[in-house]
Amino acid sequence: MTVVTLTVNDELISANAGQTVLEAVRDSGGNIPTMCHLDGLSNYGGCRLCLIELGGSPKLSPACFTQVQEGMVVFTHTDRLIKYRKMVIELLLSERNHICAVCVMNGNCELQAMAAELGVDNVRYDYLSPKLAMDASHELFTLDHNRCILCRRCMRACDEIEGSHVWDISGRGIDSMVITGLNMPWGESDVCTKCGKCVQVCPTGALSKKGSSVAEMKKDPVCLRWVLDGRQKGIWDYEKRATRLAQV
Repeated sequence: MTVVTLTVNDELISANAGQTVLEAVRDSGGNIPTMCHLDGLSNYGGCRLCLIELGGSPKLSPACFTQVQEGMVVFTHTDRLIKYRKMVIELLLSERNHICAVCVMNGNCELQAMAAELGVDNVRYDYLSPKLAMDASHELFTLDHNRCILCRRCMRACDEIEGSHVWDISGRGIDSMVITGLNMPWGESDVCTKCGKCVQVCPTGALSKKGSSVAEMKKDPVCLRWVLDGRQKGIWDYEKRATRLAQV
């Protein structure tokens, strides 16, 4: 595999050709903040937190979609980028009803943690305070639209990992909402397998287990990597497993 060399924040790193800047930086021990990206899922590029500066270009580029190139010069934490990321978090907090004190994910929320990491201690924009409903029709899980940031992790996990495609997006712009089926109650969806992958990958309290009270919900998005690695190694394939056992 071809190896390329690029400069990230004035330091040389190596990466495999075809990797994204986000992958290369994280493989080298660096960090680029992101909210919609999750290892094991396809890239979406919707949160815009992973924007980076490229030498010679006035435009900001999403690290999750920008492929590495030989000699590329990358900056990941300039004053401009930090200011922009703070603005993104503030807009997310003002768009819906993110009231941490009464959220099941308080203390374990990725949006809350990102706000703290970036030093967002106030929101400069008017809160929209939309009147959004909750869907508690599912026997195991709950959907709270007030906490949703439209990262589409639930959609991609359900579609790409579980293969059910329960989730979709309805509406446009500020009116966008995650929906199940053809906008039916979640509990009435015949294709939902009740696997809970969508709940585990949700970065906020939008999806949670029933019965979880304030600050009780903890999630494990890394489970996707465990599932994918297991499939690749054929752990749950009976024939492959039997062959491996016979060789022991």
